[in-house]
Formats: sequence, structure tokens, C-alpha cells
Amino acid sequence: MEAMHDLDSTLRFEIFTQVPRWFFEDSFSGAFGYHSLLTDIGLVQKTPLHADIPETVKRLNHFLPFDAFMITNLARQIEKLKCDLIICDIAPMGIAVAEKASVPCLLIENFTWDWIYQRYLEEDARMGEHISYLKSLFNAATFRIQTEPICNPCDADLTTFPVSRKKKTPAYQIRKKLRIPEGTKAILITMGGIEEKYEFFEKLAMNRDVYFVIPGASRKVTIRDNLVRLPHHSDYFHPDLVNASDAVIGKVGYSTLAEIYYAGVPFGYVARSRFRESQKLVVFIENEMPGLPISGDQFYSAAWLPSLPDLLALPRINRTGLRGAEQIARFIHNLIKPSSL
Repeated sequence: MEAMHDLDSTLRFEIFTQVPRWFFEDSFSGAFGYHSLLTDIGLVQKTPLHADIPETVKRLNHFLPFDAFMITNLARQIEKLKCDLIICDIAPMGIAVAEKASVPCLLIENFTWDWIYQRYLEEDARMGEHISYLKSLFNAATFRIQTEPICNPCDADLTTFPVSRKKKTPAYQIRKKLRIPEGTKAILITMGGIEEKYEFFEKLAMNRDVYFVIPGASRKVTIRDNLVRLPHHSDYFHPDLVNASDAVIGKVGYSTLAEIYYAGVPFGYVARSRFRESQKLVVFIENEMPGLPISGDQFYSAAWLPSLPDLLALPRINRTGLRGAEQIARFIHNLIKPSSL
């Protein structure tokens, strides 16, 4: 969205989601309307690293197939808003609405839920019905873009580099605000936007020559000695925190991986063994990014601390050239305004 705004500031977006409004206000400088709507179930998480499959199936059973009356009403709303294109970021409801409203739709994905759910068929056979329904929806998209790292390659209209938000504030300004002394190494610990309770603060505090920045670890900004604890929603833009760090330690998830990829910093990555996407992301990290693997047990016990010198010794990569978001923005702009660029 931001990349499209850079191309054409006259564009307006209507966002249908339950992602908090503040996320878009913090990330996007263009015009948008916000409509609170549950559009996707995905996976219900017990913790950042473990999914609750029975609860996921329970919610899917209530959510799918989509209610025809609701889809009709949403299609009418789309028509009233005069939308030219519906863009779906793996939430397939928009595809059903687009078909009803006779509006083209674009699917942007590095995986689809039918592919993810296949991993859990042995655990709960009821996934099979949802897999078939979702696969037919995803295949009905007018256009399809796949973004690296791609989990299940297909005949897409466009394949792009990773997609992430761009940094806004120079690293030195972020480090100054966080009171990180000049020349001191800083490690960002992140679990991908899911709040988590950590029990390793005392162990981190003993490593006084390194500063640790931990989003989602406090209700307010708390800076004490070498520990910087931030609330889940703070004035600090996550891509800026990544860029201002000397390394990142945390869960392997798409948005975190993409932000680290463009910042070029080393990644101490914690994979989710039972999440199918995670395997593909790890292969990408191993081939394209400086990083070291950390197990879930090692992460929560802080057993990774002795490996910090090895992680910090990895070279930072300076990435230049076209970004995935810019590739997508040009593709979409050509769809809706083909003669203006």
C-alpha cells in the first residue's frame, strides 16, 4: 500500500480486517477507510510457536463456507465504495466478494491456507473439507502474485522479492531514543507481533556489554540498564527497530524475515517445527541471509547467549535494488491505471 502511494498519492484503500486500525495509521501515510471484519481464521495460536489445531477446526467449522447473505452485503458495500480491485493477502473472503460484485481480485501470497492445513489432516480429518473449499476459492482469483520465500510455486502472474514495510527513521536516531550507548551492540528479540512473557530477563541483564530490545515485553516503555522493554504497540516502528539492531533473535515468520532481509542484519531464528511454512522460510534464510538456528527450548531458556558472539560476527548485507513491495505496486498500478506510468 505504501509503495502504491509512492507511485500515486491519489489512490485510496478500503481495508476490511480485524488487524487494529493503529497498525495502518502507523504504517501507511495514504488515505484509507477502515472496516472491522473477520476475514480469515488462519491458525489459532496457543503460543507464538505452537498452534491449537482443535480450536482452529472449531472456528473453521463456524466460519466456512462463507455465509451467502454476508457475501452479498459485502459485495454491495464494495460497489457503493466504487472499488476497482480487491486485493487479498491470503484471506480468501475477498475472492468470494469480488466474484459476487463482478470486480477483479488479486491474490498475494507466499502460501495459501489449504496448503498449510494439509499438514494437520492426520491430526483432524475434518480439515479435508475446508482444504477443498479454500483451494477452489484461491484458484478463482483473477490475478495471482507469489512473494519470496514461496512455499508452493505455481503459475503466477508475478513472482517478487520479499515484501516488507520500509524503515522510516535512521538507526542512530532510534538507538539514541532507546539510550543505547554509541558503539554498543544491540539485539532485538521479537516473536512476530504476538505478546509473550519471558523468564530470561535476569540472564540478559548479566550480559551488560550488549543491549537487548524486546517489543511486547512491557505495558510501557521501560529502559533499565541494558534491557529495553517495549509495549506491543509503541511509538517505535518495527522495521526501524530491526534496522537499528546488530542482530535479531526471534520466531521465523514472514514479516519478520522480510524486514530482517532488507535490513541485512544476522538472524538468530527460531523455527516452528509443526508449521509447514517454517520449513520453507528456514531454507531461504540458510541460502540468502546471515543466520544461526535456535531451538524453541534454547530460546526460552536463553541457552543461545553463549552463541551471541558467533551471531554478531556474521556480516551485515547491504541490499539495494527493487523491493518486492515496489514490484507489486507497479503491477497493480498497471492494472488499474495502465497508461499513467
